[in-house]
Amino acid sequence: MPIGQPAANLAVHPAHSANPAAFAATRFVLVEPSHPGNVGAAARALKTMGFSQLVLVRPRLPEVQREPEAIAMASGADDVLAAARVVDTLEQALVGVQWSLALSARPREYGPPIIMPRVAAAQAAATLCDGRAAVALVFGNERTGLANEDVERCSAIAHVPANPVYTSLNLAQAVQVLAYELRLAYLDGAEQPPVSGRPVAVLASSDEIEGMFVHLEQALTALDFFDPANPKKLQPRLRSLFARTGLEREEVNILRGIAKHILLKIKS
Repeated sequence: MPIGQPAANLAVHPAHSANPAAFAATRFVLVEPSHPGNVGAAARALKTMGFSQLVLVRPRLPEVQREPEAIAMASGADDVLAAARVVDTLEQALVGVQWSLALSARPREYGPPIIMPRVAAAQAAATLCDGRAAVALVFGNERTGLANEDVERCSAIAHVPANPVYTSLNLAQAVQVLAYELRLAYLDGAEQPPVSGRPVAVLASSDEIEGMFVHLEQALTALDFFDPANPKKLQPRLRSLFARTGLEREEVNILRGIAKHILLKIKS
């Protein structure tokens, strides 16, 4: 690139060769972002890679999309920024999502499987192969990252393998890295011949899985196996267990059916 060439003029391959439904079905979720500039820069990162779904969970500034700094850093991605959806909880942000990835550099005692970003991108592409699913990438705030309970809601964890001597990565930069990896995976997937003759399992959505956990907790409490006043590590361990399985909708329904019958037997 010639010296002095503005970054905005760098060519980006268009998304027309990939399945546009995959890009439309991918959400980027920022949990409690504090700096308007990062929100705007994240919107720009999404648009350059062909994505448009930005969800903000409890941003420090409720109308951050209108902040001059956010608009300036969006630099032409004003449409993505303006369309960003603001919600109160991560649970709301993940409604309808079948697979989600938490971005976290901190080790966790419990949680979903840890994978590399490129592997995560391939997993996202595989999840979207039937055109019916939705996936989400979840990023924590600039100072503290994601809380344990937010990580435990996700299907997998990834972190950018940065220089171990200096691992600090700006929020918008992390969004850009993962958006790039997803774009590569989606473009590569578009070049693969479709698989026919095999039924595609319907993965359970995040809200369906959360409903299952509530139901299971009620059943285990009724059995005196789980004490809500002294929960210990049962719920994180169960979440970690089920996160490794990639629950299908039918499996979630079976587990909820078991919980329902436990409750019915105890009440009878």
